[in-house]
Amino acid sequence: MVAAAVALLLSMVALGQAAAGWIAVRRFARQVSRPGPAGAWPPVTILKPLHGDEPLLEHALATVCQQDYPEWQVVFGVSHAGDTALPVVKRLQARFPACDIATLIDATRHGSNGKVGNLINMLPAAKHDVLVISDSDMQVPPDWLRRVVAALHAPAVGLATTIYTGLPVSSSPPPLAGGGWGEGAVATLGALQINHYFLPGALLARAIGRQDSLGATMALRRETLARIGGFQAVANHLADDNVLGRLVQGLGLKVALADTIPTTTVAETSLAALWRHELRWARTIRALEPAAFAASILQYPIAWAALAILLAGVAPWSLAWFALAWVVRAALARGVDRALGLANRSPLWLLPVRELMSVAVVAASFLGSRVDWRGHTMRAEGFDPR
Repeated sequence: MVAAAVALLLSMVALGQAAAGWIAVRRFARQVSRPGPAGAWPPVTILKPLHGDEPLLEHALATVCQQDYPEWQVVFGVSHAGDTALPVVKRLQARFPACDIATLIDATRHGSNGKVGNLINMLPAAKHDVLVISDSDMQVPPDWLRRVVAALHAPAVGLATTIYTGLPVSSSPPPLAGGGWGEGAVATLGALQINHYFLPGALLARAIGRQDSLGATMALRRETLARIGGFQAVANHLADDNVLGRLVQGLGLKVALADTIPTTTVAETSLAALWRHELRWARTIRALEPAAFAASILQYPIAWAALAILLAGVAPWSLAWFALAWVVRAALARGVDRALGLANRSPLWLLPVRELMSVAVVAASFLGSRVDWRGHTMRAEGFDPR
């Protein structure tokens, strides 16, 4: 019974963390809803490394061509002329003839991280001194660039980044198809992790003083990039975004969080694909931030409540607590949906499945360091700035 009581206590702690995350999301959403800043805007180059056609790729890339900003350039980069993302870029050039778009095709490798190697090849085509790196699957609001640049120009800031929400490719209610998981259910599981665990957790980390750089958006000046050794300094790191932020902080500069929330496409159509993706995240974070990663297990109140049921021998009180934990966690999830203005509200019946899968991913992350990244096997490892 002592073990069951401990599981109950941990479930209560996790609910408290979920409530704190909901409050953090509400506060940040109010910042995002305020009018964007005004002022003189420097010209910007957006670097978009690409690797194949992806679901909603054209829509995502079109959003960077529709920015409410005076002058910006978009540089797309691929490693070979047969890349299926190139026809998408050509369509964008036809759709947005006034947008300054450049395309680089270069197979030169510069380390184990293919994305960073792509960025190294793309950099000579960048016309401007303010550089914004953005993942290919990011859908951004029209004032995204203004808000990111405003954050970068705050005092003592060397890099600006953003949090993000997840949008499942199939945003309709996810039925079970043929007795198995439908594609929509798998993508929705991935979006649940982003919207209700990663995003609130990232804001809480900010509240306690962390300054993590997130790959969704990374903006910095060309001079700052040169001072840390260029993109070459992160060419062999799987978590290039995290390491880039640490190197900037090593210069005595801050990593700021811009008050904008882009959206990433969650496109996995099988549990196996989602598992590989989340295991890569987990092993990467564990290698870089072992203490914070270990503490992340405390954010799953339903999973801890399920453990309490097992340890208590299915005692009535444990069943009652499980139901209560589910209801409270679901209410907080719905509150996050409302605060973020998400059109595709989370299916609350999936929350127990989501939490149990997340716990399994955490456990599996300790069984090795190899990860799958775009068909390549890499090793998750820590970072020592010395």
